[in-house]
Amino acid sequence: QVQLVESGGGLVQAGGSLRLSCVASTHRLTIVSMGWYRQVPEKERELVATLDLTGTTNYAEFVKGRFRISRNSARNTVYLQMNNLKPEDTALYYCNVRTFPGTTEGTWGQGTQVIVSS
Repeated sequence: QVQLVESGGGLVQAGGSLRLSCVASTHRLTIVSMGWYRQVPEKERELVATLDLTGTTNYAEFVKGRFRISRNSARNTVYLQMNNLKPEDTALYYCNVRTFPGTTEGTWGQGTQVIVSS
């Protein structure tokens, strides 16, 4: 079973930065990918960025050039550096980790709130 602990959300002014962290306890399962998604009320959860075991990254168009996903493999931690934040980035941000063996959906964190004021 995988446990995830997220941190780093908060309130920031537009143009500011935040760094989200997600520590995964995987009990020796192999991590296939780690990523961040976000959700606002009445909308579906959407991909922000993912990083797979080969180091390949995938970013949503709306964060390219502003957000950067990275990983500390030794600590089973994935980070999301968010720069030049905009009010429309306000959302609940979720960490997701997929492992082998594991499900295609993976495990979700509890979410960390990001609020960007204008």
